[in-house]
Amino acid sequence: MPGIIGRKIGMTSIYNADGQSVACTVIEAGPCVVTQVKNVETDGYRAVQLAFGERKEKNTPKALLGHFKKAGTTPKRNVVEFRDFRKEFEGIVEVGKEIRVEQVFNEGDFVDVVGVSKGRGFQGVVKRHGFGGVGEATHGQHNRLRAPGSMGNASFASRVIKGKRLAGRMGNDRVKITNLRVMKIMPEQNIIVISGSVPGAKNSTVILEK
Repeated sequence: MPGIIGRKIGMTSIYNADGQSVACTVIEAGPCVVTQVKNVETDGYRAVQLAFGERKEKNTPKALLGHFKKAGTTPKRNVVEFRDFRKEFEGIVEVGKEIRVEQVFNEGDFVDVVGVSKGRGFQGVVKRHGFGGVGEATHGQHNRLRAPGSMGNASFASRVIKGKRLAGRMGNDRVKITNLRVMKIMPEQNIIVISGSVPGAKNSTVILEK
């Protein structure tokens, strides 16, 4: 399997083999249900579709209800497709089968985690881009501590060039953090502990990829 879906629980710290305290993220990974398997003959590419998290039947669209019923499972909240899974999983990956975290990852593996970062709303250039303001002697201003300063051009162009770092909406973006190490797996609780931080708030959905 190339990955699994999970829910961010929070952060903690554990000691590694050298006795160093490592900040870690605790994730409830799975169990996920295989709801569809795609292959080159019928779909043009190889992929497996996993579903995670319970969902009320009354809040599920009828098209999805039929999709889950065909897979022999209850309605799920999150559906994610993982492309190009390895050939050794072809016999294991079957529609309706449950995938658990210990089947996908081992302690010491490196994983990539995808999540949606916390939304910060409309923010200025100091918080959004790290501008120094007047304290760092930014040119073009002298009495506005957190203003962006001079930004336009002279007679040539006579406009603000597209892509300029300005104030605007911050956060709530899809973010991938790569090469995080699996520190511990607790299969009884479907828990995986990963070194470092993971994007998103508590209880947010994350995708773990090999």
